[in-house]
Amino acid sequence: MMDVTCNLCGRDDYKVRYPATGNYATAGQNHHTLAADAFSCTHAGYGSHARIVQCKHCGHMYANPCWTGEELLAAYTAVEDNTYVEERLGRELTFRKHLQAMEKFTGPANGGSEAASGEPEAVSGRTLLDVGAYIGVFVQVALANGWQACGVEPSAWGANVAQANGLPVLHGTLDHAELQPHSFDVITMWDVIEHLADPAGELAKAYRLLRPGGWIVVHTMDISSAIARLMGPRWPWLMDMHVQYFSQRTLAEMLRQNGFKVVWSGAQGRYLRLNYVASRLGGLNRHIGALATKMVHGLHLGGTAVPMNFGDLFTVYARRPDEGQNS
Repeated sequence: MMDVTCNLCGRDDYKVRYPATGNYATAGQNHHTLAADAFSCTHAGYGSHARIVQCKHCGHMYANPCWTGEELLAAYTAVEDNTYVEERLGRELTFRKHLQAMEKFTGPANGGSEAASGEPEAVSGRTLLDVGAYIGVFVQVALANGWQACGVEPSAWGANVAQANGLPVLHGTLDHAELQPHSFDVITMWDVIEHLADPAGELAKAYRLLRPGGWIVVHTMDISSAIARLMGPRWPWLMDMHVQYFSQRTLAEMLRQNGFKVVWSGAQGRYLRLNYVASRLGGLNRHIGALATKMVHGLHLGGTAVPMNFGDLFTVYARRPDEGQNS
């Protein structure tokens, strides 16, 4: 691990918000071993994290020290996550909800209505790229709703699962050679930006891939949410895999710095099966998790998906300006 500067403003002046925990504390903050299983989407390693600091100038929070982008990419390339496959129903319901909310701003895949800007969204077969597509669930949902959708995914396992199901998910990142500038009407990043060593750099790449007037949709955790402030160091999203901690304000500012015009930002939840909820509770407290699992199984409700929204997950809709317009 290495010391890093703030990815939002570039400064190296911070205060420690949450000291390193678990093996990070015992091994020394710069000597923790990178374990690929800690970077799977469904990993329940709550409470184990590197030192988390807050920039004194812009307020952005991030893990410092952190691994290099190359080290993180290697970890995500090696990730396998069968629990995610088991939770597919909840993911499908979540992504259908997200797509419906998205289309209120972007317009539908085949046009025929006005987007949030008030301008008609024409042309059929509009293109969408899902970044960090994992096994391609959102790509599949978007395809079913008329989008020319594809994805890009660093996990070799995730990309292979998607491809085995006939889904157009490329193995790699936004640097993939098949992704051409000005190719997409919409780019989505669902629970991705918090994992990146250089999120500003990835937003700049997304800007180049979007057509003028195209949309970017970013979903992540909100470190400034009421529940995050209330729980403090016990907030479950403080984890190994999360190296950037945005608020709605800091993410909006990073988007603006990379040329985007922010249209809307707000809390959005998700659907989870009760079996999965019980297993997540077990990651926070073994006894509570065991009790929740017993209750869910006893009532035969494990497969039931329910909406969850604690206000600490949010989505930003932003737009690349049309040619000749300022952001």
